[in-house]
Amino acid sequence: MQTEMNRSRLAGLTLAALGVVYGDIGTSPLYAMRECFNPEHGVLPTPENVLGVLSLLLWSLILIVTVMYLVFVLRADNKGEGGILALMALAFPERRSDTPRTRLTAVMLGLGLFGAALLYGDGMITPAVTVLGAMEGLDVATPRLAPYIVPLSVAILVGLFACQRAGTGTIGKVFGPVMVVWFLMISVLGIGGIIQEPRVFGALNPMHAVRFFVDNGWVGFVVLGSVFLVVTGGEALYADMGHFGRKPIRIAWFGLVLPSLVLNYLGQGALLIDHPEAAVNPFYKLAPTWALYPLVGLAAAAAVIASQALISGAFSLTMQAVQLGYLPRIAIEHTSAHERGQIYIPKVNWALMVACVALVVGFRTSSALAAAYGIAVTLTMLVTTLLFHFVARRLWGWNFWQASAVSGIAFVIELAFFGANALKILHGGWFPLVVGAVLFTLMSTWKTGRQLLWKRIRESALPVDQFLASVERREPLRVKGTAVYLAGNSDGVPLALLHNLKHNKVLHERVVFLTIVVDDSPHVAECERLGVEELGHGVWRVRSRFGFMEEPDVPDVLRRCGDLGLRFKEHETTFFLSRETIIPSKRSGMALWRERLFAIMSRNAQSATAFFRLPASRVVELGMQVEI
Repeated sequence: MQTEMNRSRLAGLTLAALGVVYGDIGTSPLYAMRECFNPEHGVLPTPENVLGVLSLLLWSLILIVTVMYLVFVLRADNKGEGGILALMALAFPERRSDTPRTRLTAVMLGLGLFGAALLYGDGMITPAVTVLGAMEGLDVATPRLAPYIVPLSVAILVGLFACQRAGTGTIGKVFGPVMVVWFLMISVLGIGGIIQEPRVFGALNPMHAVRFFVDNGWVGFVVLGSVFLVVTGGEALYADMGHFGRKPIRIAWFGLVLPSLVLNYLGQGALLIDHPEAAVNPFYKLAPTWALYPLVGLAAAAAVIASQALISGAFSLTMQAVQLGYLPRIAIEHTSAHERGQIYIPKVNWALMVACVALVVGFRTSSALAAAYGIAVTLTMLVTTLLFHFVARRLWGWNFWQASAVSGIAFVIELAFFGANALKILHGGWFPLVVGAVLFTLMSTWKTGRQLLWKRIRESALPVDQFLASVERREPLRVKGTAVYLAGNSDGVPLALLHNLKHNKVLHERVVFLTIVVDDSPHVAECERLGVEELGHGVWRVRSRFGFMEEPDVPDVLRRCGDLGLRFKEHETTFFLSRETIIPSKRSGMALWRERLFAIMSRNAQSATAFFRLPASRVVELGMQVEI
């Protein structure tokens, strides 16, 4: 019975993964081949060029997505979680210690953070380009519908973001069957084209790719920017691993996604060999005329689903960034009782929606957006490959040459893709770079600002032994009940307590210093969750550890303390928090404008009361001003 349940759950997760993880890469046939033969490149769809481009497309899928990501990168899971921040935590776990960082570590952490920031730019472009690419099939069916492409695309995107509250698990179960139909349909279309021109299988020989570069030179290199469109979505496979797990993602890829993509690209190539004029939109030209409208409808549904991978990835990335201290506290909703990685973040959702709609209205065609697409993904992939090199050596004991054999080949290929995409910067590629730069600035400012803030607080913190000696000597008035002070510094006395004692002249009969520690791992074992220490004079120290994919629940932590000797009544407990008002100054640490930015971010962060799930009626906040 248990085996049947496990199989049923695995099948469900695999189906859901099809509906969330593979939407992006699964809809690349809508525009990838078309962009490779875009007239602006000057590459004619001759049989030799078609086989060369096809060979590049297929071997990119094999080497980058299949070998690098599905075989190797997915192995580097951080207790089930993926994504560039999770990989960064695996590669350099020492970053949270007080020991000085090496220059290499600092550079790699900076690159990792910038790669994470770039994923947000990709998350904005993916929904816009895929939905537009699908709706442009209407123009193939009849030019009279061309004016409705942009409005319909906007309406579809608004609907997509509106349903995110249901959660990725629910959405995946709805989208999964649609993607099964989609992959079967593109397979059938591809087979139809292959039957007409079987010699297209020659593209599996990588020598055709080599000859393409020899024959076309610089123009062939430029086309690499469009070839890369077939692997966009590869990074999302890793970022979304926490939603579904490694095994379902691999089963879906090898069982359905990869064969379907290969068949469809071969079919498009076969069509172009016989009908070069079909290069204007080879995907839709593969279909018979009577099937165009149903195909447009199915493509629109698949395009909506394609957007889901990056949206889900953006949610996971944001939660990781908040818990690791790279972003301020933000409201996060869990949408599944079984899969902890399935979450919904309203502010991120609506910000992405506004950006996607603006991109559709501003660029208006998928070809224009394709120029902006790719550069963010290539940079993120390059950083992922570099981090993977360090993870392979640290976790698996690979020597330098073993790690370089895998990461080096992938890095060279991705570097070529980046060079080709860099040519797009003036034609729209600047957009994801600007988004990445802005978010990198915000994330690095918050991280540095919090470090400076805690440094200033520690400078004025009172050691615990001195505090206890003072309590014994002065014997302040003790009042009934329990006071819980949230303390970021697990060594000293919380400033909120010192302020309360200074102004109110009283101390509760039971005082708890509670420190929440976020680990580099996504989840913490229950046996390692809690530590309770009695300090004397009714004072207790509680340390609770959480992973960066877990949300701290302070009331639940305190309830568990009873098993470790710390018992009290919840209705007699008061929570004391210190609310810092940041005062920018010219002290060394950060530029003044960054200090002001940090102060603004601090004011707009979600309250600690809501974030730690404290009962609002029993919370006392004590304000304090801190110069940084």
